[in-house]
Amino acid sequence: MAAAPLRTLFCVGNNQNFFDLPKADIGPVWDATVRFLSALKNMDGVDIIGTFDDDAHMVGPSDGWPWTFYVLADVRDQPTVKDACNLLRTTMVGEFALWKYFKIEARMGRELTIRDDV
Repeated sequence: MAAAPLRTLFCVGNNQNFFDLPKADIGPVWDATVRFLSALKNMDGVDIIGTFDDDAHMVGPSDGWPWTFYVLADVRDQPTVKDACNLLRTTMVGEFALWKYFKIEARMGRELTIRDDV
């Protein structure tokens, strides 16, 4: 019997480096963010359930909660979660890795099952 996947919430926040960019330089960061999200979606062992963007009500750097955006996924195991977080180190924006502009934190647990008898 295969182990149940880890219900994982990837919390991603942009940092001050992002906000220090001239508006004309934000496009390449957005392109890299799309590449990051596509790579996450296409990872073996990652099944994305949904996303949540907090940018309309959270303006400025994310020093912690609330984060800028979230990705909820079922992930095969902890090494796959680690590899997913590592995408910020390997996705490039020009000469810099995406982690210059964003940070990521993964919260792992199990699916919450609401029983009928309670």
